[in-house]
Amino acid sequence: MTRPLDGVTVVSIEQAVAAPLATRNLADLGARVIKVERVDGGDFARAYDHVVHGTGAHFVWLNRGKESLAVDLKTPEGRDVVRRLVAQADVFLQNLAPGAAERLGFGAEALRAEHPELVVVNLSGFGAGGPMEHRKAYDMLIQAEAGLIAITGTSETPVKTGIPTSDIASGMYCAQAVLAALLRRWRTGEGATVEVSMFEATVEWMGYALYTRMYAGTEPARMGLSHSSIAPYDAFPTSDGQVLIGVQNDSGWRTLVTSVLDAPELADDPRFATNVARVAHRADCDAAIATRTARHTSAELDERLAAAGVPAAQLKDVGQVVDHPQLRARGRWRKIGTEFAAVDALLPPATFADVEAEMGDVPALGQHTHALLVESGVAAEDFLARGIAVQARVP
Repeated sequence: MTRPLDGVTVVSIEQAVAAPLATRNLADLGARVIKVERVDGGDFARAYDHVVHGTGAHFVWLNRGKESLAVDLKTPEGRDVVRRLVAQADVFLQNLAPGAAERLGFGAEALRAEHPELVVVNLSGFGAGGPMEHRKAYDMLIQAEAGLIAITGTSETPVKTGIPTSDIASGMYCAQAVLAALLRRWRTGEGATVEVSMFEATVEWMGYALYTRMYAGTEPARMGLSHSSIAPYDAFPTSDGQVLIGVQNDSGWRTLVTSVLDAPELADDPRFATNVARVAHRADCDAAIATRTARHTSAELDERLAAAGVPAAQLKDVGQVVDHPQLRARGRWRKIGTEFAAVDALLPPATFADVEAEMGDVPALGQHTHALLVESGVAAEDFLARGIAVQARVP
């Protein structure tokens, strides 16, 4: 069966996490993605570490299914190669420093003037204009500016999220915008210029916290594993660990205390009978539950909660997630190639019933340079000999 983006070509001058995530999502859907990299080391993420058989974990995660073109954009010849490829592409995406794309001749205005049907996506830290346009925009810094760190952690200690949330948010919005722009183009023939800001993507994800602050007039509290508006909603001790329990309505509360914890007297206790009351008496509520959950092992309590339909989970470490029975049972792992060895990779979360995602190999730096130089119509051997481009030697 046809993959959703078969026949779509994307040229991306990208690095780090946000833009590579966007284009990897497009590659998984069947698009051809040409990744333009520096000749001296390529994408920064290649060198973050070398834990995946000599390849960086970030890079393996974000760059499967792409063609790597290593070309020197500081040279007119290198820029010309990319322009030739863009002329045949459907999408151009970049996350260079503000103004860099324009200086290289890849600004949206110039590209769209020459190719009105092209979809151009500019991903930046803070967006064009404004006092922070030229500020560095690493994920942690964006989380701080967007207020995410302020609401994450415990009452004593704010923390950033354990994954690059701002990068992921903006990368997802980029991919979504590309799909919308292509849909419009297929209807009307019209291209698009799209801007995505990491900061604005993260502020959007702040969601209810923003509205709480704007209309309640109070700063949302850092609650750790707890929840400001729901109780019980936290980790509770067991005889050999802990289990997370989240009860979002009063009927769930009655089920928890009667069917799971064998404490029916708590069901109608006026301190706990409604969610509003439980939130007001959170400490007493949590203590009453903890006393009873501690009588069970984690596995036993988890089984009782599941049987009763009470929302709960065991706190898994990353090693347990790698071998999670739900992922294994649903066959979510596939093998993909890297520069040095095959590795396991997860299927994308969106599953099409009639076709599986295109999960190509992770390219070595410049692995496809020679072929792309030939495709662009330049003297490939001359470019390689002069160092304007680099071709990888893949084992």
